[in-house]
Amino acid sequence: MAPVSVTRSVSPFFKDGQVPGFADPLIAMTRASSATSRIRIGTSVILVAEHHPIRLAKALATLDRAANGRIILGVGSGWLEEQAVMMGVDFEHRGTQVGEAVRALKALWTGEPVEHHGRYWDFPPVRSLPRPAQRPGVPVYLGGVAPRVLERVVEYGDGWAPEKVEPGDVRERRRELAELARAAGRDPASIPITVFGKAPDPDVVAAYLEAGADRVVVGSGFVDDEREVSAALEKIAGDVLPVARRLS
Repeated sequence: MAPVSVTRSVSPFFKDGQVPGFADPLIAMTRASSATSRIRIGTSVILVAEHHPIRLAKALATLDRAANGRIILGVGSGWLEEQAVMMGVDFEHRGTQVGEAVRALKALWTGEPVEHHGRYWDFPPVRSLPRPAQRPGVPVYLGGVAPRVLERVVEYGDGWAPEKVEPGDVRERRRELAELARAAGRDPASIPITVFGKAPDPDVVAAYLEAGADRVVVGSGFVDDEREVSAALEKIAGDVLPVARRLS
């Protein structure tokens, strides 16, 4: 494989086109789960193709048990080619690799002896214990807005978690998701839509919920310390929670 340029992948969503230093999601979720008792905690999104399924299945099961079944796994295929290649991802076919990873995770969470002989991972019969607190396993939401994402959600996912969508997109794709689910023999109501990465604006939240989203994840933006996080979360709770409760 030819070397990949270290400057080729540039994101329009971050300052100077470079990704800021995000915390490790599993460690961050562990901290959040220990400080809370009711809220759901999830990733938006973790790049599952960069993790070995056996190791990730064990870590998530452990975390889900510690959190009393409150974990949601949002997964994505990623856009940063340099990082993906360094982590062993087949970048041109990363969507296929994500699908294989999710199927392997779900099989491992059964707690039964599982062997896997796929395109990207291969292992003999193993059991992954303990199992997650949630049964049959941690819910897996597929992120992104790729043309076939809803087909993949219905095929092997438990929900859809897009970011770059408008309320009109959610309304239209909610109908498409329902049609695909019914054709596959699945109940459309069992496949939730979580929109994430939105501003903590009551009107924005209301628009997405009214368009058919089941959950809207908002954030404080980038802050420098925990004091600023706490202040931002208190304001979000006061501004947004009443709207969510009214429309739920």
